[in-house]
Amino acid sequence: MSTPFYVSPQQAMADRAEYARKGIARGRSVVVLTYADGIVFVAENTSRALHKVSEIYDRIAFAAVGRYNEFENLRIGGVRYADLRGYSYDRADVNARGLANVYAQTLGTIFSSTGEKPYEVELVVAEVGKTPGDDQIYRLTPDGSVVDEHGSVAVGGSSESIATYLEQRHEDGMSLTEALKLAVDGLARDPNGGAARTLTPDQLEVAVLDRSRWQQRKFKRLLGTQLGRLLEGDASAASEDQEPPTGSAAATEGE
Repeated sequence: MSTPFYVSPQQAMADRAEYARKGIARGRSVVVLTYADGIVFVAENTSRALHKVSEIYDRIAFAAVGRYNEFENLRIGGVRYADLRGYSYDRADVNARGLANVYAQTLGTIFSSTGEKPYEVELVVAEVGKTPGDDQIYRLTPDGSVVDEHGSVAVGGSSESIATYLEQRHEDGMSLTEALKLAVDGLARDPNGGAARTLTPDQLEVAVLDRSRWQQRKFKRLLGTQLGRLLEGDASAASEDQEPPTGSAAATEGE
């Protein structure tokens, strides 16, 4: 009778973590930065149908890297959790910390299960507050660990070198154009020290959680002409759609 092959629990967990890490590193990075009026999400993504950045609830957004089908399942689960909690209690009871805890439990259970492979995903859950000091950013790793980030965070691809670059240059109170330029510069860098790439609006997926928006929902995608103007440093493009509609449009919006 042959002896069963034995792998220590520590080695098994290390192997699963390495498997997930390699899968995540094959994707392109996502950067999340705070700025004066909120939080900006910038992803290198040429697809207009498969999003890496999405809205979860009024003040909460989600960014992910890795296997699309896996993080899309997590996104849908997060939307259902937020909708149910907001309907059962109050919209104000839905927050990024609670959502991050739900994701942490789900990822941790999957990672520890021997019957299925770990998810090859890394997530960022962010919530814009009423003031910059109230902003929250959480990064979640495949094993369910939660890291409370401040100011800036990068996930996927060459995230370590990008995160170092951002930490050295990010400042509180940056304008949207400044934060966007910093994020794009970080994504375009060559981690091996070569020449930086040039990223065009068509290669980027950009969204913001803007606390200055008059709408209850603070999430907005930056697309087309507006994104191009912001990348060129036109700060006036950031204020587009900030004024409430008037007349009959306002009445319809409020219904």
